[in-house]
Amino acid sequence: MDEKSRLIERLDQARATMRAVLAIVDTHRSIYPDWTIKEVLAHIAGWDDASAASLRAHALGNEPATPAARGIDYYNAESVSTRETLDYDHVVKEWEMAREELKAAINDMPPDKLNQSMLFPWGDTGTIAQLVAIFAGHEKEHAKEIRELVEQANRLS
Repeated sequence: MDEKSRLIERLDQARATMRAVLAIVDTHRSIYPDWTIKEVLAHIAGWDDASAASLRAHALGNEPATPAARGIDYYNAESVSTRETLDYDHVVKEWEMAREELKAAINDMPPDKLNQSMLFPWGDTGTIAQLVAIFAGHEKEHAKEIRELVEQANRLS
């Protein structure tokens, strides 16, 4: 398997883990303080959007914007607030489309840029493989936490 396929597979595995959680979660119940699953998905979609934009800039040899330059918490709040008026199904579609854009940005990466250091959306630098590891792990971590919270709530009911 080539490097691009391996990176995309890692993202697909993380997404499958979260999709399994969507099947068991109450879409109206708070998961984290002030966040339902809709807000969690909006948060993940925001990072996928920012990462895809960074990858596209990197592919062109341009310096990407750093949308999280004001801080990760600020960017998280902004990603969620821009989607708060959308209904759950719309957010799910955006979450799926943002991941497809991220995967397309990886697929479109020129081979000579694939292992070069790039600027991440929050201002750090690293490789595309490191970026994918961060966000695949991030999504899996959320999925694990949400599954545990749902299972704990079910035991208490």
